[in-house]
Amino acid sequence: MEKNTSKIFGLRAIIEAINSGQEIEKVYLQKELKGELAGTLNHLIKENNISSSYVPIEKLNKLSKSDKNLNQNHQGAVAKISSISFTNIEELIEKVLDKNKIPLFLLLDQISDVRNLGAIIRTAECTGVDGIIIPTHGSAPVNSEAIKTSAGAAFNIPICKVNHILDAIYQLKAIELQIVAITEKTNNTVYDIDFSKPTALILGSEHKGISSSVLKNSDVKGKLPLLGTIESLNVSVACGVALYESVRQRMNQS
Repeated sequence: MEKNTSKIFGLRAIIEAINSGQEIEKVYLQKELKGELAGTLNHLIKENNISSSYVPIEKLNKLSKSDKNLNQNHQGAVAKISSISFTNIEELIEKVLDKNKIPLFLLLDQISDVRNLGAIIRTAECTGVDGIIIPTHGSAPVNSEAIKTSAGAAFNIPICKVNHILDAIYQLKAIELQIVAITEKTNNTVYDIDFSKPTALILGSEHKGISSSVLKNSDVKGKLPLLGTIESLNVSVACGVALYESVRQRMNQS
């Protein structure tokens, strides 16, 4: 498990941190910052949905001041690293299997809104989910806003990052979990699914849903019945409905 509460200084260092999968809370950039590295960093910030803002150099100098009252060479960029801890997926699977209970994992395929992510984390913790798995790139960051929306639940439930959700699916299938996709692309509803089995539940992004490659590798698909005129639910609400159906079934089994 890794935990970071520090800062990163310099364009190249921040670029390398993002490319390595480090969870960045926010990037502060000097106003009118230009150059090839600045362009690369801006592209990565947008691609990875990282919060950022342009600030005066005085702000950067203040952020980069060390305990010894010396300024780090920030080169026009300072990044705050998220305080959240991330668990290795192999370690998580081993710990869950050792609990001798029916596993329940939650896989999030590129959820992009931090508030949706925070709300999902909160519901997952309340419904006994054993771990949440998100992709290293393309997912909303687990930043202070997500943590606040989760009401602190982000500190109480294991969160893993993988290069691709498919990586997690293959590992979970190897320990005989059923892979359940919540999608409208089926005639089955969530109420037709047997959640008493070891399960990994997948939800997709707000705009695109579950990616086709991930959907193809799911074992079971279920949708939420919609009786009104709106064609979809907010992803965090959909997640809550599915997870509480799992709770209902498992409580009836006990």
